[in-house]
Amino acid sequence: MRVVLIFASLCGVLLAEERKYTTKYDDVDVDSVINSDRLLNGYVKCLLKEGPCTPDAAELRKNLPDALATDCTACSEAQKNAANKISQHLIDAKPEQWKRLEEVYDPSGIYRIQYLANKSKTESTD
Repeated sequence: MRVVLIFASLCGVLLAEERKYTTKYDDVDVDSVINSDRLLNGYVKCLLKEGPCTPDAAELRKNLPDALATDCTACSEAQKNAANKISQHLIDAKPEQWKRLEEVYDPSGIYRIQYLANKSKTESTD
């Protein structure tokens, strides 16, 4: 019985480590999204289910709850960087949009708290 439990646990760990989100959209120009209210608003509306989704935004909406719950363990480096860049932009420059997204995807505000703490550390060392 122990052997079966150990094997099942090991399989679960290996499957979790191998599971990754598609990298099909990793080349999206994040700076273009951030610098265009039209593009940024489109992503926000998609995530809030208030408007249509482009294929990449639909993929983001599908994976976002899992990515937040698992600290983006299935994300590629490009996805982690893009998520951080866009989230930081929203927190700093578009707080009203961030608040609406946070209510749906991060009601406890964990990400914002972590970001602001890290930002504070970085600014104090400069």
